[in-house]
Amino acid sequence: MVQTWRDLLFAHWPLAPEKLRALVPRELTLDVREGLAWVGLIPFTIVGLRRPFLPAIPGISNFHELNVRTYVTVGGKPGVYFFSLDAANLSAVRAARWLYKLPYFHARMSLRRQGGWISYQSRRRNCPLGEADFRGRYRSVGEVWHSCAGSLEHWLTERYCLYTVRQGRVYRAEIHHLPWPLQDAELELELNKVAQADGIELPDSQPVLQFARELKVLVWPLRRIL
Repeated sequence: MVQTWRDLLFAHWPLAPEKLRALVPRELTLDVREGLAWVGLIPFTIVGLRRPFLPAIPGISNFHELNVRTYVTVGGKPGVYFFSLDAANLSAVRAARWLYKLPYFHARMSLRRQGGWISYQSRRRNCPLGEADFRGRYRSVGEVWHSCAGSLEHWLTERYCLYTVRQGRVYRAEIHHLPWPLQDAELELELNKVAQADGIELPDSQPVLQFARELKVLVWPLRRIL
C-alpha cells in the first residue's frame, strides 16, 4: 500500500520492561534500550492511501489515525508492535483488521490547526465512558533534522517493519520510507486515556517528543515468518 503520513507526533515514554512484557505476545522479544522499554503514542493523518499504480479512492483514502505501540525484535530484526490503532475510517479499520491482523478500532476524530498548533481529538466508538479518549495539541519547533544512527531518536523512529501474532503464528510487514524529517516538538495534553485502555499506565513525566510534517510510506503485504 502507498500512503503519505502528515502532521505526525512521536510522543514516547520509558517504562520498566516488566510492565509491558505480559502485554506483548511471548513469541516477540521486547526491545529495550539501556534497560528500558518504550511506549509511543502517535497521532497523525493518512493521505492518499491506495495500491501502487492505482488512484486513491475518495472518502476512503484520507483519514486520521492514532496508535499506541512499543518495540520488539524477531530474529534480531527490530520492528514495531501495536497495542491499538484508532482510525476515523470504518472501511480502513475493517480492511486493516483483515489484511494486517492488527487491533484497529473505529473512532470519532478531528484535527484543527490554529496559530501553529495542531489540536487533535479522538474518541473510540463503542467504548463506554470515554475510556479511550485523547485530546491535546502539539506543534513543531525549530528546523528539520535527521536522527543519527545510535541515538535514542533513531532507535525510536527508524523502524522498518511491523509484527503481529495470531494463534501463535508470527507475521511481519515490511515498511519502506526515507529517513524521518524530524523537528523538535511541544505537546499540551488535555486528556490521554488511550494507552490506559490498552492496559498501560504511562509515567507522570514529560515524554520524548518529535514531529514530522510529511513522509511518503510503502507498506508491504503481511507475511508469516514463524
